Amino acid sequence: MKPYVIRRIVGRVFFYLSVFALISPALLVFLWMLSLSLKNEVDNMAFPPVFIPNPPTLDNFIDVFAKNDFLTYTYNSVVVSFTATGLALLFGVPAGFGIAKAKAARAAALIMIARVTPGLSYLIPLFLLFQWLGLTGTLTPIIITHLVITVPIVVWVMIGFFEGLPNELEEAALVDGATIWQAFRHIALPLARPGIVVATILSFIFSWNNFIFGVVLAGRETRTLPVAVYNVLTFEQVSWGPLAAAALLVTAPVLILTLLMQKEIVAGLTAGGVKGG
Repeated sequence: MKPYVIRRIVGRVFFYLSVFALISPALLVFLWMLSLSLKNEVDNMAFPPVFIPNPPTLDNFIDVFAKNDFLTYTYNSVVVSFTATGLALLFGVPAGFGIAKAKAARAAALIMIARVTPGLSYLIPLFLLFQWLGLTGTLTPIIITHLVITVPIVVWVMIGFFEGLPNELEEAALVDGATIWQAFRHIALPLARPGIVVATILSFIFSWNNFIFGVVLAGRETRTLPVAVYNVLTFEQVSWGPLAAAALLVTAPVLILTLLMQKEIVAGLTAGGVKGG
C-alpha cells in the first residue's frame, strides 16, 4: 500500500475518532435521559443502574400529561418562540443590512455586547416595568424579553452575510434608479436567504430553550415548556422518569428542527464565514 494512501486512512480514522470523542458525552447523556424516561421508578433507582428498559414503558410520558397541562405550555412556547423569532427577523434583518453597508463597527460592537450580556441584567428592570404596567402573568412580557435574545442573534448573523455580498450588485441597482430599500428587498434579501435561515433557526432555538424570563414573568397559565419541566420537580422526591420524559418533550422539537435543517445550517454558516470584497 502506498504511503499517501496510508496517511489518508490514518487521517480519516483520527478524524472520526475525534468527532466521536467530541459528541460522545452529549450522546451518552441523551441516551441516559431516554432510558430514564422509558423505565419505571424501581429501575431508575436501582443499583447498579439499569440502562436498557425491560420492558420499556410510556407511563412516564402519560404521567407528565396527566399531572401537568403540557398542551397549554406547548402552545405558550410555540406562540412565544415564533412571535419573538418573527419580530427579530422583521427588525434584525434590515438592521443588519444597514450596519453592514454603513460599516458601522461601533453599532456592531454594541450588538455583540447586547448578545453576550447575561439575561439577568435585563430581567430586574424589565420585571419592574411590566409589573408597573400590569402585564406580568401574560405572554406579552415574555415575548418582549425574548427579543433581547433573538434580535442581537439575527442582527449579528445578518451583518456577516450582508458584508459578504458584492457591493457591485446594489450599486448597479442604484444607478438604474432603484432606491436603497428596493435594492435591499430585490437584491440583498434573496441573496442572503442562507443567512436568514440560520438566523431563524438559532433565534428559535434560543427562544424555545430560555428559562429565566419565563420562570419570573410567567403566570400559572402562561408557563413555557422549560418552566414546566422545572415544575415537575417536587419537594418530596425527584421522580427521574417523569422528569426525563418532560425534558425529552422539550428537547424533541429543537432536536428534530436541527436534524431537518442541518444542511441549511452548515451551508449558511459556511457562506457567512466568507467575506466579499
